[in-house]
Amino acid sequence: MTVPALSGTGGQDPGVLLADPAPAVGADNPVMEAVTWIAEHFIGLFQAAAESFTGLFTGILPLLIVLLTAMYAVTTWIGEERVTRAVRWSGKFALTRYTLMPMLAMIMLTNPMAYTFGRFLPERHKPAFYDSAVSFCHPVTSFFPHANAGEIFVWTGVSAGVLAVNPDAYAKLAVMYFLVGIVVIFLRGMVTQWITGVMIGRSPDKDRFAEFDADYAAGRIQGVDR
Repeated sequence: MTVPALSGTGGQDPGVLLADPAPAVGADNPVMEAVTWIAEHFIGLFQAAAESFTGLFTGILPLLIVLLTAMYAVTTWIGEERVTRAVRWSGKFALTRYTLMPMLAMIMLTNPMAYTFGRFLPERHKPAFYDSAVSFCHPVTSFFPHANAGEIFVWTGVSAGVLAVNPDAYAKLAVMYFLVGIVVIFLRGMVTQWITGVMIGRSPDKDRFAEFDADYAAGRIQGVDR
């Protein structure tokens, strides 16, 4: 038996008409749509943060802990006195003072304790050493992320694009980032040393710096007995 089409339905099955979903409440309300969008993205923000937090626990945190443990073990094995002698030797020459010394400071003591190595230098060289060390905070993380874990996002941000486009070039980028960092800290150290020397020469307290140099030559260094 054929069911006649209802008038005004255009010949469509009345069952299909009854099955049409009812319009969502507030579907045409821009205020309601905005509130819904805010609610969805608000919780989405915390979901993304939770995923990132989980990634840290399974990725970078174990690496940082292992690197820190290794550095402490190496320092203990070598001995604090030998490390101190090596640092003091590296501070005698401009080339090592603004390359090797900041590297050792960052890798072994990490940021911000690395700057305490400046106590092994004359007062006139301390500003330049600080400039070199602080400028190495980011390049060092390409191989030693424990040295400046609080700012590891700088290196991960630099390398993210390379990982997405050409993962095989990641190691090359890390090497270049590290080497360019060494060149930059050496240049910054030399320029800052020159600026410091000019400022000391023009200062009315330049005699005081001469006394500092005499104290350093006599071995009167903070926390160190010659």
